[in-house]
Amino acid sequence: HVEVVQSGGGSVQAGGSLRLSCKASGLPRDSNCMAWFRQAPDKAREGVAHIYTNSGLSYYADSVKGRFTISQDNAKNTVYLQMDSLEPEDTAMYYCATNLDDGGSAWNGADYAYWGQGTQVTVSS
Repeated sequence: HVEVVQSGGGSVQAGGSLRLSCKASGLPRDSNCMAWFRQAPDKAREGVAHIYTNSGLSYYADSVKGRFTISQDNAKNTVYLQMDSLEPEDTAMYYCATNLDDGGSAWNGADYAYWGQGTQVTVSS
């Protein structure tokens, strides 16, 4: 069966760093795209970053560009999110998603087949 297991996260002061990890196993086919989304209380889910696993091309939301870095370990079906210069506005539950539907939008969470359990990131001022 498919498992998408996240680790990392926690609490940090503004300006600090955290690293999230996400490992997928049991996938019926190799992932074509892995992504990070986040959802803050009373806000809609938003795409943070995604990476196309074959090309290694990565894309970021404007709000995190220059501060967050997404990377992958293809051999392990694992994706990471290095978060630096964290701001209180980054406080949210972060989710990993994998296996983008053919023709789907990498920024649309509904177009991913599998999700991690979520991990809380809290940034205090």
